[in-house]
Amino acid sequence: MQPQDSLTSASRPSVPPGVVVRDAAEADMMSVQRIYAQHVLQGLATFEEIPPSFHELLARRVSVIAAGLPYLVAEGDGAVVGYSYATVYHSRPGYRHTVEDSIYVAEGLRGKGIGGALLRAVISRCEAGPWRQMVACIGNSANAASIALHHRMGFRLVGTLGAVGLKLGRWVDVVLMQRALGVGDRTMPGDRGAADRAVISGAAAVRD
Repeated sequence: MQPQDSLTSASRPSVPPGVVVRDAAEADMMSVQRIYAQHVLQGLATFEEIPPSFHELLARRVSVIAAGLPYLVAEGDGAVVGYSYATVYHSRPGYRHTVEDSIYVAEGLRGKGIGGALLRAVISRCEAGPWRQMVACIGNSANAASIALHHRMGFRLVGTLGAVGLKLGRWVDVVLMQRALGVGDRTMPGDRGAADRAVISGAAAVRD
């Protein structure tokens, strides 16, 4: 798979005025729990049906950070208005260079650029690490906003898993999208010189 170009200005959603994206702290997790609970109870983005407790979400955050992956919040006017993180795509070692993103925005604040700012930050943080691919598993094929956001951020549609979920009295699809991180599969892990050459070559191709 070819690497994605660096995010262009057109695909870079600016952080909304007054909103800051930063690392999540333990003190943020009660707000994170409230945001996620609403998605669990009313939405199709997640297939969980019972909101996890504050302590369960604390443990999940610790697990993400222990893996060296980002767990971020968007803060506006002193309140957490959204959060995002990346997890290892699958636990088996062959998947160790692939991650999956998750983004949740507070009710009433969607469509204001918060999700875009969070996704861009997660991509940038993962590109600074050893990961080479990012996958998005988007619950509900009718979730046009999330699909469009990922497309703007360089993801391509891989496929749709039809009716693999059952929630809120209906069958739910999962849309699979993917983008390369950094040089993607153009080099092998640990080949720093080749990675640098690939970046230079890619930049030259863009200029040409």
